[in-house]
Amino acid sequence: MADHYENNMYHQTHNEGYSMYGGAGQDGYAYQSDILPQEEDAASDATEGHDEEDQMYEGEYQGIPHPDEVKAARRAARAKARAAADAASEQEELAEQYEDIMEDCGHGRFQWTLFVVLGLALMADSVECFVVSFVLPSAEKDMCLSNAEKGMLGLIVFLGMMLGAFVWGGLADKVGRRKCLIVALTINCVSAFLSSFAQGYGFFLFFRLFSGMGIGGAVPIVYSYFSEFLQMDKRGEHLSWICMFWMMGGIYASFTAWGVIPRYGWGFSMGTEFQFHSWRVFVLVCALPAIASVVGLMFMPESPRFLLEHAKHDEAWMILKQVHDTNWRAKGEPERVFTVSRPVQSLSDLENLCVQRSILATHRSAITGFSALRSFSYYGLSVWFPDMIKHLQNEEYDSKLKVFHREQVKHFHFNFSLENQVHKEGEYVNDKFINIEMKHVKFEDSLFEDCYFEDIRSTQTFFENCTLRNILFYNTDFERKIFIDCQLENVTFHQNKRGCHLDSEEENDVLVYLVSFLGSLAVLPGNIISALFMDKIGRSKMIGGSMLISAGCTFFLFLSFSQASIIAWQCLFCGVSVAAWNGIEVITVELYPASKRATAFGVLNALCKLAAIMGSSIFASFVGITKVIPILLSFAALVGGGLLALKLPETREKVLQ
Repeated sequence: MADHYENNMYHQTHNEGYSMYGGAGQDGYAYQSDILPQEEDAASDATEGHDEEDQMYEGEYQGIPHPDEVKAARRAARAKARAAADAASEQEELAEQYEDIMEDCGHGRFQWTLFVVLGLALMADSVECFVVSFVLPSAEKDMCLSNAEKGMLGLIVFLGMMLGAFVWGGLADKVGRRKCLIVALTINCVSAFLSSFAQGYGFFLFFRLFSGMGIGGAVPIVYSYFSEFLQMDKRGEHLSWICMFWMMGGIYASFTAWGVIPRYGWGFSMGTEFQFHSWRVFVLVCALPAIASVVGLMFMPESPRFLLEHAKHDEAWMILKQVHDTNWRAKGEPERVFTVSRPVQSLSDLENLCVQRSILATHRSAITGFSALRSFSYYGLSVWFPDMIKHLQNEEYDSKLKVFHREQVKHFHFNFSLENQVHKEGEYVNDKFINIEMKHVKFEDSLFEDCYFEDIRSTQTFFENCTLRNILFYNTDFERKIFIDCQLENVTFHQNKRGCHLDSEEENDVLVYLVSFLGSLAVLPGNIISALFMDKIGRSKMIGGSMLISAGCTFFLFLSFSQASIIAWQCLFCGVSVAAWNGIEVITVELYPASKRATAFGVLNALCKLAAIMGSSIFASFVGITKVIPILLSFAALVGGGLLALKLPETREKVLQ
């Protein structure tokens, strides 16, 4: 049987029973799934001793059609539709025949293995979006970051992902899906590793930019790559299931941040110049999904559809045979044989025709339009939610502000910390401030005379319009810039501390991790619903309905007056809107041809990241001022995108071009 199996792998034939792929006749190339045709009096090893009339499909008595009958009926329907249209191009016939091949290969162990490997890459993309927001409270103290520097650090990842989507999407259509994804993820891993050891703000920013550029290729390549191993009736469902890895990335990042960053004893230092705190360990841990995906991709083949587009027919058929054999052997049917003849015609020869007929320009504009509106609203609110929670926390903190007027303190030893205080028109004579923390403390119009400051750690502490005479600052972190319009007379700074030394334990609020975890977990119902109903109600209705319902949810934000209510509405919004994301990913791979699929997806994803940058910046600027404008902007973007999505063509019965 083994010899018979191998000898028939490449089999030249003119039998009409074979499906001709790439044209019929002697020079065509054919494939056959199932056992080879035999003479009437010949029996193969697989069927010897069996009477075909005795073989009965177990579902026949129940009136359940045999899977092969369903497959044949589906192919006949597609052939009838082509004949009725009387306008099917050769490229469309090639796409139809490739769909037939994937149906014969089946959906099984191979696709599920690839599902996990590519899902880890998508998970790495999700983690990358959370890294900076989680490490920022600690990195801000470690690197003494200003507000402007913190803002740039928050946007640099999206900028890198935008550039990466452009670059890797285009290269994936030229070089290959698998190869580009491996290189992109490797760049992400190396950059993440180097950024964890970067001590200065400039180097950390530089490496996070390249980390974003690497991971920017994940989304366009993952969906293009995975879709080309899926048959039509499985495509919508399984492309939606793989979106769940993005949710898993958010949960993974939240849990690891909560488990690692507060563990301050996990770090180490080498003198005062090199510090490796726990938040840097978290940066390393976040690279694990990308590393796992790279390892898995080493055992995965290239997309056969990509290889056929580039006239690498032998490689393509070997991979299709691998998919076929892996699936059917796992199902207990190793006797099924997959045979092909040598192909001569390349799909790439028809590329121009494919590009012209694959999609109308209006459809491309619609995808770009509603995707950008969707990203603007989603990422804008994603930034607005935690910023609003932080704003409410600050308001509560400010409500507890203590104000001291005209206090006079002489010969006193301050051995307790000062926090959230304002001292106005005070006099401090011959006082000592030793081994204390000053957090959010301000001295206005005050006099300090013959005072001594030693071992002070501070944050948001200022002296404004004060007079300081005969003052010694020893081993403090006070800098000249905190003395605003002050008069300094005989003031000495001795052995000032370098960097920021305030203990960052209280700066890592567990609520930050909890909000992220709940927001990620909330998309689970939406993911399940979209996966189960994507092929039933259609892509455009799924996208449009999700966006319009999300628009309605934004009005509940007017009722958000507490941290708990904001978290609740955030979870509702994320859970409802995820179906639109899943639909966008599915319809994008289905509307573009194989030769342009990753490029188009990359451009679209890059524009989404640009919209995310704009939305994040605009929405953040209104925090603490008004919530009317962010809510109305989000509502308008979602309604506009939802109505535009409903005009898209339905693609659930469309084979991949």
